[in-house]
Amino acid sequence: MENKKFKGNKNERGKFNDHRNNKNIHDEPVNEGLIVGRNAVRELLKSGRDIDKIFVQRGEREGSIVVLVSEAIERHIPVVEVEKAKLDKMTAFATHQGIVAMAAEKEYCTVDDILKIADERGERPFIVIADGITDPHNLGALIRCAEGVGAHGLIIPKRRAVGLTPVVTKASCGAIEHLAIAKVTNLASTVDTLRQKGIWVFAAEAGGDAYYNTDFKCPCAIVLGSEGDGVSRLLKEKSDYITSIPMYGRVNSFNVSTAAAVILAEVAKQHRLS
Repeated sequence: MENKKFKGNKNERGKFNDHRNNKNIHDEPVNEGLIVGRNAVRELLKSGRDIDKIFVQRGEREGSIVVLVSEAIERHIPVVEVEKAKLDKMTAFATHQGIVAMAAEKEYCTVDDILKIADERGERPFIVIADGITDPHNLGALIRCAEGVGAHGLIIPKRRAVGLTPVVTKASCGAIEHLAIAKVTNLASTVDTLRQKGIWVFAAEAGGDAYYNTDFKCPCAIVLGSEGDGVSRLLKEKSDYITSIPMYGRVNSFNVSTAAAVILAEVAKQHRLS
């Protein structure tokens, strides 16, 4: 580890509190990956399949829907209250009975599973963390980048971010089938855990060392931020280093998936050359 500026306290702990712009979280095209109606959602919950979130009609808290919502909360599945018009649009005016679930396109793994993949390959861990990406096309493109450069896995948050929807799957061009993806309740505590396991954390943000001058020849996790606000303040504080892409034109930043391609390719190169 050379020529690196340490940033943050390895023993620091804090509650993840994210007030970023979430306007794209529910902007999925209708009729894709949705489980509609109380009976269908009940069976989905029984199956144990991964569920990204459950949408409930605002004010609907009677009968079987109360039981379904309680079970979802107990399993830490995000429950989102929306107006009836939103559910009507999502389901193309099918009979939704006030509840719609969005099931994950593939099974999530754990962070330990990702570390195990690196160990089995005999490689230093190379992990990507998506901090609040709400656009499914961007997440799909990021998955394709991460898999293409040989990252061992991707970590996404449960809330205030898009999950593994059909649009994400399509945008990944099949890469989603080959990349381990973990979904965690709290990114900040996950970063703490990674650092305790000897993983160095790099936040991709403005104001840091140029990525091509950064030493990535270590077990590392790269944090890429949301479309609007970038990496959250708390994760920047918890990161060991800030790495940046110098911009020479009139625009001041790249799209998150474009930035990922640039930085992740450099990480992969350094890991293999070293």
